Amino acid sequence: MNHRRIFIAQVSALLVVGPACVLAEETGPLVRVYKSPTCNCCKKWIRHLQDAGFRVEATDVSDIGAYKIEYGVPRALGSCHTAIVDGYVVEGHVPADNVIKMLRQKPEIIGIAAPGMPMGSPGMEGPNAEAYDVIAFDADGKTSVFDTHTP
Repeated sequence: MNHRRIFIAQVSALLVVGPACVLAEETGPLVRVYKSPTCNCCKKWIRHLQDAGFRVEATDVSDIGAYKIEYGVPRALGSCHTAIVDGYVVEGHVPADNVIKMLRQKPEIIGIAAPGMPMGSPGMEGPNAEAYDVIAFDADGKTSVFDTHTP
């Protein structure tokens, strides 16, 4: 009789915990990524975000520049893909921890960017990593350093 109670308690715990875990995975922040269909580094960046717990919807587009204009990305901050998460723009190979920091702090900016395609950034891993800045930008065109990454 004692073993039966333990078994029932274990099954009950799985029923309670199991769906909660699934629910947590299904409710992580959704990142919508607009990218070129042939870009492999974008695919690697998407995996980086997924590994950090983000849900990602990727859309292959023929004119990524149109999305940069639509979402207010300054030309100087452009990169190979543009993403939207909780109303913020994430341009290029921004590390997931910077996206998380932005979502927690909720600054009054349009978004953050890793201009160009810096070697060593997520999706651009390789032997020649370089230091790079993640730049915040606002609706007035003002920019500031959001974070600095060194190899």
